[in-house]
Amino acid sequence: MQVIDYYDCDRQHWLEQISKSDWSAGQFLHELLSENTFKKTVGENSKVLMLADGDELVSFCTYAEKDDIQPTTLTPWIGFVYTFPQYRGHHYFGKLLGEIEKIAQSQNVRDIFISTNHIGLYEKYGCEFYQMMNDMEGEPSRIYRKHIGDFL
Repeated sequence: MQVIDYYDCDRQHWLEQISKSDWSAGQFLHELLSENTFKKTVGENSKVLMLADGDELVSFCTYAEKDDIQPTTLTPWIGFVYTFPQYRGHHYFGKLLGEIEKIAQSQNVRDIFISTNHIGLYEKYGCEFYQMMNDMEGEPSRIYRKHIGDFL
């Protein structure tokens, strides 16, 4: 399995793979990518990372300047985390998170944030509950923080 950056590969193939997601947020990501509005929406330096098994998409997520908690000074965010049903239960998201941690370290990022309503999922990857915040729809969301490091 390998981690692929959507913007560094055959976008059409992977866009089609993302469209197979049975999750509304996955469909929204597909829409943003199809309309070429992803970076305008979540930040110009944002990435879509995918874990692939050959030509099959296993899992995907974003590493973005903004997410569904706005306005906020918290940044960057991990978002659109999805693993296809047949691959769940194997901690494949951890491979994507590892890649995000490398990127964050290279950018001297201290903390990464995740907005979710899941309890017990992100804790497995070293994330800690940070606080409750309202998302753009006004709904409460759990904010988790993954500490990357302290830099001089």
